[in-house]
Parts: sequence; C-alpha cells; structure tokens
Amino acid sequence: MTSRSPASLFPLNLQMLRRPSWILFSFLIVLTCARFVWDAHAELLPEEAYYYLWAQHPNVGYYSNGPGIALSVLAGTSLLGRCELGVRLLSPLFALGTSLLLYFLARRLYRERIAFWLVVVLNLTPLFNFAACFMTLAPLSLFFWTAAMVSFSLAVQESPNRLPFWALTGFLIGCGFLCDYANVFQLISVLIFLVTVAKHRREFRRPGVYILFGIFCLFLAPPIIWNVQHDWIGLVPLSSETEPHKHLPARFSALFQFFGHQLIVCSPLFLVAMVTALIGSIPRAFRSSKVSFLFSFSWPILLIGLFEIFEHLTQPSWIALGFVSLSLLAVAWWLDVPPQNRILRIAAVVALVTAGGSSLLALDTDALRATDINLSYSSDSSAGLRGWKTAAEEIERFRNSFEKKLGEPVFLIGNGYQTSAIVSFYLRDPRVEDPGHPPVYIPESQNIENEFSFWPRYDEFVEPADKSEINSLFSEQSGVNPFINRTALYITDSPEERPPQNLQNSFTRWELVDHFQLNRRNEPLREFRIFACYQYQTLPL
Repeated sequence: MTSRSPASLFPLNLQMLRRPSWILFSFLIVLTCARFVWDAHAELLPEEAYYYLWAQHPNVGYYSNGPGIALSVLAGTSLLGRCELGVRLLSPLFALGTSLLLYFLARRLYRERIAFWLVVVLNLTPLFNFAACFMTLAPLSLFFWTAAMVSFSLAVQESPNRLPFWALTGFLIGCGFLCDYANVFQLISVLIFLVTVAKHRREFRRPGVYILFGIFCLFLAPPIIWNVQHDWIGLVPLSSETEPHKHLPARFSALFQFFGHQLIVCSPLFLVAMVTALIGSIPRAFRSSKVSFLFSFSWPILLIGLFEIFEHLTQPSWIALGFVSLSLLAVAWWLDVPPQNRILRIAAVVALVTAGGSSLLALDTDALRATDINLSYSSDSSAGLRGWKTAAEEIERFRNSFEKKLGEPVFLIGNGYQTSAIVSFYLRDPRVEDPGHPPVYIPESQNIENEFSFWPRYDEFVEPADKSEINSLFSEQSGVNPFINRTALYITDSPEERPPQNLQNSFTRWELVDHFQLNRRNEPLREFRIFACYQYQTLPL
C-alpha cells in the first residue's frame, strides 16, 4: 500500500473543488446563508403573519388547506421564538432540498451539465427566490412535488426492489397534499404517464401503483376529520360556481394578466425558453419516455391552471408546480443547441443576468431608488414588506393613550384578515381577551371567510362562570357575550371614510379618532385610519 505526500494530495483536492458538483454545492450553501440573513431582517408579509396565527391554533386541518404550513411555522418558532426568521426558518431549507432533488433528477435523466445549469437558472429566477425566502405554501408544495417526481422516476425503473419507491411516492404526494391541496394533481400526472407510455402500462397489473394510491388515501384522513367536525363546510369553496355572466373580454384579460405576471416572476427570456421547449418537445414526447415523463408533470397542471384562470378569473399560485419539470425540459432542450451558435449563447447569458437582477430588485427595490429612480410604492412588489412594524407601534401607542382617556381596555378589529394578522404579529403587547382568541379580530359576519371565522370571536356567546348572569331575553343558547357595551378600535389601511355597515349596526356610535400615513424615502407607503366604535351590541340573528 503506497502513501501520498501532502503536496501530491493538494492538487487532487483542488481538482475536486473545480468539479461542477462542488461549485454548485458551494453556490447553494452561500445562497441559502444569504437567504437566512435576508429572512432575519425583512418584515413579514401579511400572509406569513396569517400562517403564524395558524401555528398558534394547531389543528388537523384548516378551512382552506391542510396543517403542513402551520406545522412548519410552529417548528421554526419553537426553535427561534416569535420573530421573522423563526416564521421563515424552513423556507430556505425547503428551497435547498428542492434544488438538490432537481440536480439528482436532471443528472439521472440527462447529464451533469444540464443538472448544473438547471439549478443555477432556477435559483436566479424571481419565482423560485420568492418561494425560498417567504414562508408561504410555495416552498413546501414545490419541495414535496419535486421529491415525489424523483421517487416516481425510481419507482418506474426496471428493478427488483421498486415497491418501496411506490410507497414513498404515495407518502410524498400525501405530504404535499397536506401542505397545499393542489398537490393532489400529481396523481393525475402519474396516471397520464403510465397510460401514455406503452411499456409502463403493465404497471396496472402490478401492486406498485395501488400501493401508491393506498398510502395517499391515508392522508385524506386529516381533512375528512376536520370537515366532519365542521359539517363539511370546507367543501363550500370547492363547489362555488363562477358568476353566470362573465364576459369573454374579462376572461381573456385574466389570461393576459397571468402571462404578464409570469414574464416578471419567471424572467422574460426564461419564460420564452420554456414555452419554446414545451412546444418543440411535443413530437419527442411520443418517442422518448423521459420527455414524456417531464411532459406528464407539466402540461396537466398548466392546463388545469389556465382553465381556472379563464373560468374563474383567478390567478392560482399552484400553477408554478408545472414549471418544475418544464424548467428541466427547457434547459435540456436549449443545451442541445450547438455551442457554436453565439447568438443563443449571448441570449443565455443575458437571461441569467436578467433573472438574477430581477430577483434582487423584486426583493429589494431600494436599489432602484438609490439611483434616483422614482418608483411609487403602489407599483412596488416589495411594498408588502414595508412599514408594518412601525404601523403596529403607532397603533399600540394610540391604543394605550386612548384607553387612559376612556378608563377601560378596548379590543382591536382589523379591516381584513391580512391587516389583523400582521398587526397582531408586530404588537409588542399582543393582548388576547381569552386563551385561543386572536389579538386582533376581523369584523363579525355570518359568512365563513377564513380561519378567523373558526377561532373565538367577539360576537360569540359563551357560558358564564356565574349562571345567574344568564338572561334568556338577551342571550343565545343560554350564553352571554362578554364584549357587550365594550369599545373597539377599528383599524383599516384602505381609504374608508367610515366603518363597514355591520360594524355600524353592532355599535351604538362611532367616530374617526386617528389618521396617520407612513412615508418611506419621502414617498407615501401606507395610510391608516382608526375608528372608535362605542358600546358593542350583538347583531340580531
């Protein structure tokens, strides 16, 4: 056995560090650390604060989704406490995991060069960077979608030990489903691939595919349990119909808005590259099983998303799931172009620079303002990250001074779930009336609108500790309302001249007591109005 000198080992280590895999891994580690730093200093989005409230009310399910996002936020805040990085702790880690899984999949289906550039391109696009930095449904959904794709690609290979991968695929799709119900569409992609590729149709005569669906069915239990507990109210949004007289121009306008949005979040040149590869690869999908595989996990959800846009005039965020395999298809397609084509090589460099620059500007538009470019916050994509902490401090300061004048505590009502959630998070003293109550309520309504409708509310009747307090003439089901005759502060960040009608009807009187505007860099950022609503009385049933 021979030994090498340290001098001979050093060049070998340098050679290993020059390998694309080591370069890519270093790139991902540095990028993940940068995302952690950014997450620790940027204010939360209202949607993130809303999911933080979910985490404070753990449940097997929620009105609009499964428990995945709440468990993720709960895990982060349990480790780091109630702070921005605590809420977002898992987002960069899910993005890192998604990148490594895509690298493995691309390297397995094609080659290392394609895998390298796929991960680089995706991590430069604004769409993926947003998912990597914010704790929304996107990072969880993308991770489990990608992991299930990788597992399924191993399940359909010719190998004697494939059953564990079938089971794992069902498990991963189920986990994704509990994070975002849209991940159930991956089952459609699985069936389409098995049906369209002739050599894989025999899988229907084997146990693997049935194991996959059987394990996935286990993950239906949490939403079923939640719906049983709430009289199947979760099915109401699924059965809601489109307005009967939608005009055709409005439908096409929604489609154009969607494509315009994708030009921004995907980077224009990369979106063109994906669309070109999608169309150009159609003939190859009938000859190549790997192209058919990538097709099966892209066009079904893209088609469903476009139908949703056209029919319901919505902009579903889950349509981005179809871009995962489409991105791999696009990178593989364009890297097959002969390298001597200088125009395409220059276009690729421009696309990368444009995507990276767009990501930086989307997360922090102050770079533009530093160059004396006047960009109003009304058209600023990062405006939702600004000013909430300052606003909450001003609201809390006014609440304290108002309570001193009034001589009694008041409760807070926000104009919507997003305002209520973000103000709740940034209050230094997020007082709750009773355990389980949110620090800031939303206006009472008989309609089920969001999770606030299922948490304790100020319009509810509760059973009193002293039974003698019950007045059958002014109670519901022998209960009392502890908010009767109390004063509330209604907080709105929209240009409302008065509280909504249901608040006017449920309080004896109201008045505008404070009005302030937040400015940033000498530009108006956000405007708030605070109304005092006196002597609450429950609305008649």
